[in-house]
Amino acid sequence: MTAMPAQTPASPAPAPTVLEAAALSQPVEHTPVWFMRQAGRSLPEYRAVREGTTMLGACRTPELVAEITLQPVRRHGVDAAIFFSDIVVPLQAAGIDVEIQPGVGPVIASPVRTAADVAALPALEPEALADIAESVRLSVQGLEAHPGVPLIGFAGAPFTLASYLIEGGPSKNHEKTKAMMLGAPQLFDALLAKLAAISATFLDVQLASGARAFQLFDSWAGYLGPADYERAVLPHSAAVFAALAHHRVPSFHFGVQTGELLRPMSRAGSTALGVDFRVELAAASARAQPGQALQGNLDPAMLFADWEALRPRVEATVRQGLAHDGGYVFNLGHGVLPGTDPRVPGLIVEEVHRVSREVLAERGA
Repeated sequence: MTAMPAQTPASPAPAPTVLEAAALSQPVEHTPVWFMRQAGRSLPEYRAVREGTTMLGACRTPELVAEITLQPVRRHGVDAAIFFSDIVVPLQAAGIDVEIQPGVGPVIASPVRTAADVAALPALEPEALADIAESVRLSVQGLEAHPGVPLIGFAGAPFTLASYLIEGGPSKNHEKTKAMMLGAPQLFDALLAKLAAISATFLDVQLASGARAFQLFDSWAGYLGPADYERAVLPHSAAVFAALAHHRVPSFHFGVQTGELLRPMSRAGSTALGVDFRVELAAASARAQPGQALQGNLDPAMLFADWEALRPRVEATVRQGLAHDGGYVFNLGHGVLPGTDPRVPGLIVEEVHRVSREVLAERGA
């Protein structure tokens, strides 16, 4: 009788970090902190390494991506790193002619407005993201010097990508996007379905390369009413989360000015719901799904106030977040502003940790 080969035991899954635990509504000893747009923006070391590079060039250079991703971890002591990228990177990787113009934003050479345009939109193949995979691997390797700090993957949501493609660039009113959504709903649906696949592929490569969580960022969804969002956009955002469910990682869903959309957004499939600074966390809590974590939501402009004025606001935000019946991750209600004093985010991290430990100890957590 032939002996069966010995089975190699599977490596045990790593213990969840405090960021992962909170985003999954599991017990933690303190509230984790990270900041949207923390990778650069206000840091002098970011401006130094970015000198002489374009935004998209920086996003496609693995060594530079890793360095920028790690800079705020070193300086601020945050509980997670966010992958340095841009919303339109997957569009560029797919072969779409896009340029980020300083002072303007992403500009699309050939906007997508007809059935032929949508049909011609290329798919994003994982092979086109070799540099992204390498950027993630280098970032994760760098994070080994910071135990317990995971990397969060990043991608734009289908509606936001669609708006850039349809409008040809940033828009104040999204007229052409809404005109297609209302006047050619089947075409709009086909476009968002293609973009959901692009977003999912972009995130899948990041997660397969070592990211341990991800955020789907919908910059422009707040320009929609709830009925239009639920009918035309939610199914495609939900498709992104469904496509990545096999990774079994924490996920965040965030949009700007989306207070009235939080209830349908909460059903897209994320483990945590991002809240911008225009919505009280108590109101957001009532709109989240049972057991779904919250993330947010200090106004980033408040970071320009004196620390003695800002500190009580930080404490109040933490206490409101911990009153939620689910996990809580501290963040700003949007990204770090470029002129922010780079000392302030680190002070916030220390204060969030202090206050949350105090509150959780009182509860016997």
